[in-house]
Amino acid sequence: MKQRPEPLSKPSAEAALEDLASALAALKRPQEVRAFLDDLCTPAELEAMSDRWKVVPLLRDGRPYREIHERTRVSVTTIGRVARTLERGAGGYDAALRHTRRSLGHH
Repeated sequence: MKQRPEPLSKPSAEAALEDLASALAALKRPQEVRAFLDDLCTPAELEAMSDRWKVVPLLRDGRPYREIHERTRVSVTTIGRVARTLERGAGGYDAALRHTRRSLGHH
């Protein structure tokens, strides 16, 4: 990833991330979020994020890494990273999963 010649201060970086989170939260429809992501991210970044997200429900459903890899073609390394984040991360994957499953009528 590209590095700045002089990194932002921690408060500035945090404020920028909060602004980004607020922008995402302000969007109401999946099509709006998709358009924002298309504008914001490179194709490779979108692919990496999509790969991570598509393994989350499979991990939460208890599927083995090899099965997830075979079904999604996502690398076992990435699957392991997502699994570690599910266990020790900020809880964002689980929050998003709860909301998407609820909107789809799953419990």
